[in-house]
Amino acid sequence: MEDEYEIRVGLSNYFPWSEIGFKIVGQFENGKQALDYILTNHVDAILCDIKMPVMSGIELAKIVCTSNINTKIVFISGYREFEYAQQAIRYGVKNYIVKPTKYSEIVEIFSEIKKELDSEHHNMIQSLFESKAIYEESGHGNAISAIKNYINENYENVTLEDVAKIVYMNPYYLSKFFKQKTGKNFSDYLTEVKMKKAAEFLKNPLYKTYEVGSMVGYKNPKNFTRAFKKYYGKSPSEYISSRSSSK
Repeated sequence: MEDEYEIRVGLSNYFPWSEIGFKIVGQFENGKQALDYILTNHVDAILCDIKMPVMSGIELAKIVCTSNINTKIVFISGYREFEYAQQAIRYGVKNYIVKPTKYSEIVEIFSEIKKELDSEHHNMIQSLFESKAIYEESGHGNAISAIKNYINENYENVTLEDVAKIVYMNPYYLSKFFKQKTGKNFSDYLTEVKMKKAAEFLKNPLYKTYEVGSMVGYKNPKNFTRAFKKYYGKSPSEYISSRSSSK
């Protein structure tokens, strides 16, 4: 129809859509053409008549709704019947403009839609950041597990540089990273592992104290005794005696 064509062209070409944040990506004579475009292109919003050839606006809205296509639909129509408004609400139509349309009404409705789209975009970006953070945290957790496992298996002679190669990190960065994620210095954690291993070995009467020290990486028995006493508050021999007296 001539008046419908003039309205469509007029709204597409002369309404200042860019001022409220929109860009016209297509004009279509009927609902089927509009649907075909939507199915292959992302469209934020549609302004369409309810009564269109081939496929009505209601049919288009129903397919968009049931297909979970994230496109906002606004109806423009000369029909005031309550039935159409009911169907529009049922299929998630954002608003219903009755002809003759007012400039201010279109601006108000699409400005609100733009705010809604911006909010959805912000939430999506936020969600992506959160997912990225969770992914990175998981990756960091895996790195910490790898570091601890390597120390537990190679505590006798392990160095910060050895571990840095395993997790592909700079030694200086690894030291800061380990402290940040565990709350402990790398050297303190390594000492903790050594002392706990030493305590386990000391439970075996077949091992001499200096042998235990050597097994956990202390070639000098005095250094081992000093480190053990600092950690447990008693020397290796005192630790053995206290275990024997507690039995």
